[in-house]
Amino acid sequence: MTRTVVTGAAGFIGANLVKGLNDRGVSDVIAVDDLRDGAKFHNLADLRISDYLDKDEFYARFARGEFGRVDAVLHQGACSDTMEHDGRYMLQTNYRCSKDLLDACIAQGTRLLYASSAATYGASETFREEPAFERPLNVYGYSKLLFDQVLRQYVQRRPLPVQVAGFRYFNVYGPREQHKGRMASVAFHHFRQFRDTGTVKLFGEYGGYGPGQQRRDFVFVDDVVAVNLWFLDHPDRSGIFNLGTGRAQPFNDLAHATVNACRALQGEAPLTLAQQVDQGLIEYVPFPDALRGKYQCHTQADLTHLRATGCGHAFADVATGVAKYVQWLAAQPHV
Repeated sequence: MTRTVVTGAAGFIGANLVKGLNDRGVSDVIAVDDLRDGAKFHNLADLRISDYLDKDEFYARFARGEFGRVDAVLHQGACSDTMEHDGRYMLQTNYRCSKDLLDACIAQGTRLLYASSAATYGASETFREEPAFERPLNVYGYSKLLFDQVLRQYVQRRPLPVQVAGFRYFNVYGPREQHKGRMASVAFHHFRQFRDTGTVKLFGEYGGYGPGQQRRDFVFVDDVVAVNLWFLDHPDRSGIFNLGTGRAQPFNDLAHATVNACRALQGEAPLTLAQQVDQGLIEYVPFPDALRGKYQCHTQADLTHLRATGCGHAFADVATGVAKYVQWLAAQPHV
C-alpha cells in the first residue's frame, strides 16, 4: 500500500491533490496543515485520509522516521501571500522548512514533489527555468527561488538518490480555494462579483494593453493535479518545471467565460464579449495608481522543459476550465 504525505493538505492545491490520490484509490494519505483557520476543514471533509498532523508536529517526527515507509511527499505547505512583508517568517516557512524536509526525504529515500511558483520570475519577460530570467519582486518569490537554488546546487554536487521535482505554478484557479480571501484567483472573484452585483470589473487600459487585455497564463487546478500525478508515475524525472498552460489569455476571456457560465446556470444564452460590455455585465475601471510599475501585464509559461520529460498533458483553456469551476462554485453552500 502506497503511503503519501501531502503538506498544505487543507489548502487549495493540497486538497485537490488529496482528491486526485483518492480518485486513484489511494487513501493512505497523511494530511499536514495548520488549521488555525478552522474553515479550511471543508476542503478535507469529503476526502479520505489515514491521519492528520499539525505542521508544527509533522516535520520533526518525519525526520525521525516515525511514519514508516513513505513513498512520496507532495509539499504544498507555504505562506503564499505575496503581500506578506515579514521576510523572517516567509523564509522560515517557505525556505527553511522546505530545506529540512528535502534533507529528511533524501535520508529516508522518500520522493519529494514540491510547489515552487512563477513569482520566481517577477519582473522578467521570459518565463523559462533559468537563473537569467529569475527576478522576484517580493520576499515570497525570493523564498521560493531560494529553495529552487538549493536543489540546483545539490544536483551539481551529486546525483539525486530520489526523485525531487519542483513545479512553478502560474495562475491556478479552481475548486477548494474559497478560504483564500483576497488571495483567491481572479476567476473566484469574478464569480462572486457577478453573483453579488451582476457585473464583473476589469482594469482598463494600462501598459500598452487595451481594456481587459492584460494577459495571464491561467491554469485549471485539475491540470496541476494531473501533472503532479504524472510525475508520481515517472519517478525517474526530476528538476524544476513550469506548470502553466503555455498560453497567455486576456482577462477579458476569463470574465467573458465567467459571465456566460453564470448565465448558463439560469438557462440564459451565451453572449459575445461585446454584448456583455454593452449590457454592463463587464465594466472597465481605471487602472489603480498603487499598482503602476508593480504589475505584470503578461505571463506565459515556457513548457519546453516540461515537455522534454515526456509529459504531454493537454491543458484546459479558460472557457473550459471556468465553465467547470462555476458549476462547482454554484453548488457550494460555503462560497
